[in-house]
Amino acid sequence: MRDWWGAPVGVVQQAAGTEGVVPEYNRPMSEYPTPYATLSPDLVLDAVESLGLPADGHLLALNSYENRVYQVGLEDAAPVVAKFYRPNRWSDAQIQEEHAFTQELADLEIPAIAPLIIAERTLHTFGGFRFGLWPCRGGRTPELGDPTVLEWIGRFIGRIHALGAVTPFRTRPTLDIASFGDEPRAFLLGNGWIPEDLLPAYSSVIDQALEGVHACFARAGEVAHLRLHGDCHRGNMHWTDAGPHFVDFDDARMGPAVQDLWMLLSGEREEMSIQLGHVLAGYEDFQEFDLRELHLVEALRTLRLIHYSAWIARRWDDPAFPAAFPWFNEQRYWQDRILELREQIAAMQEGPLWTLP
Repeated sequence: MRDWWGAPVGVVQQAAGTEGVVPEYNRPMSEYPTPYATLSPDLVLDAVESLGLPADGHLLALNSYENRVYQVGLEDAAPVVAKFYRPNRWSDAQIQEEHAFTQELADLEIPAIAPLIIAERTLHTFGGFRFGLWPCRGGRTPELGDPTVLEWIGRFIGRIHALGAVTPFRTRPTLDIASFGDEPRAFLLGNGWIPEDLLPAYSSVIDQALEGVHACFARAGEVAHLRLHGDCHRGNMHWTDAGPHFVDFDDARMGPAVQDLWMLLSGEREEMSIQLGHVLAGYEDFQEFDLRELHLVEALRTLRLIHYSAWIARRWDDPAFPAAFPWFNEQRYWQDRILELREQIAAMQEGPLWTLP
């Protein structure tokens, strides 16, 4: 995947020394065809400085598509990470609930990176955008082939879930079949994204896949929902000699615990079964795991695949997406999705990774 540098489209910067001219970023966002058209480097630096933090002019765009994220250098201080939230995705209350959750984790010395509190707030506005600042924390991608690393990560996810189970989110959504399966299906089929000659095959296979998802959820029965990271893949963990720290809780929501575990697993079924054993060995030091949730692993993977295609389609007017996903919406892409969903149908029929009592 490529980095997106967030260059504004068609933005004319205010000339130095001009007075009485309204800065480009203060014009109404409705005048622009894309949500980040006015997010210029000057706006990013001015937003940080509006909080009393003098920027030194160094600005590095970080890998992000849904939001825009930058490392901003400060004078006589460590750099910060500034995240500018995609307009109209989350409400203020939902963003603040994400921030509060990460702060709860940090207060318990669970390695989640919480936003900086400035002027008694973590969510700020500038130039028509909502944004927050985080301390800059380095690290490398964890080696998920190492059993010790998997167990270590499992322990910390267990601690996150132990806290996540105490109280629910009040405003954030729940991971469910309707929002991650039925609605994305309707969007893709109803908006002309599937090539006409592939439409019958795709329509048939996605319906079969969702039937398989419903069957998996039925086999699992009523499982507990708790506050999750929501997007707990290796790219959202920074590994250091002291262990992992978890970043980007932007997709935090309610859902089954296994949602934060299955993305750590890869390879053939036997390999995933072994990996899962290492993860749960650490996880259950802090939080009991309901083995019935293993019925959901391939169902959740299927929902993510369906949701992912719809996510790209919804964002196609954002210039970041055609630049980052040039292969999307080509004939080959949808042919591959049909094969992928057929594989998932078979995987869901195989049952859980472990034989349940």
